[in-house]
Amino acid sequence: MTSHSSPWFRYASPQAFYILAGRLWPGLALLATLFGLWGLWLGLFVAPIDFQQGQAYRIIFVHVPASWMSMVIYMAMAFWALLGLTFNTRLSGMMSRALAPTGALFAFLSLWTGALWGKPMWGAWWVWDARLTSELILFFLYLGFIGLTSAIDDPRRADKAGSLLALVGAINVPIIYFSVRWWNTLHQGASVSVTQGSSMAQTMLSAMLLMALSFWMYAIAVALYRVRTLILERERNTHWVIELLKTVEKTK
Repeated sequence: MTSHSSPWFRYASPQAFYILAGRLWPGLALLATLFGLWGLWLGLFVAPIDFQQGQAYRIIFVHVPASWMSMVIYMAMAFWALLGLTFNTRLSGMMSRALAPTGALFAFLSLWTGALWGKPMWGAWWVWDARLTSELILFFLYLGFIGLTSAIDDPRRADKAGSLLALVGAINVPIIYFSVRWWNTLHQGASVSVTQGSSMAQTMLSAMLLMALSFWMYAIAVALYRVRTLILERERNTHWVIELLKTVEKTK
């Protein structure tokens, strides 16, 4: 099989990826809604009350998946950044830009819900805990990426600068994940582990995993929707975009 016939190389083309993204994002958005409603129903109304934290623990059904996604999205940005720097693909920079606002949203949501959870548990809205501080740094990295790429007029230069920042900032992600093991922190350890299973009740675990799936679907759907807009902006002078816009105008 030649490289030209491989779907991986085919969808590296902005035109092909624009079509693929248009097909995928509506279904993913629907799945995000369904999983989210199911997960919230289980987490807020079905899951039992925690014997230590009472009703306050229910914030975890948003806080934990949001924290996971804030890290996953940044690593996805770093992956696209590495791909762009290595192969000089036009789509890579656009995907990193499309992911960044959603990653910043999840990082903010993680910090905000963490504060709501921390007040009744620790007696304070904020402490300079290792995990909280590194998550705050991640939020600033997202904002820095968005600001840097927006401040540079030349898209190719902006993509390269953003890619370098994304790759350097990726060092912070394992620091967030392993902070509770490396330092003596107030933040509790993981309740779900790949190697050790889960210490949570089955209903709680199901609700959390459903919310995680919902956030996954939402992040992908929004990124695909956003990248279509970026593709049209970047490729506006190409023949296929001009023809596409003409077709859209005729259908109005």
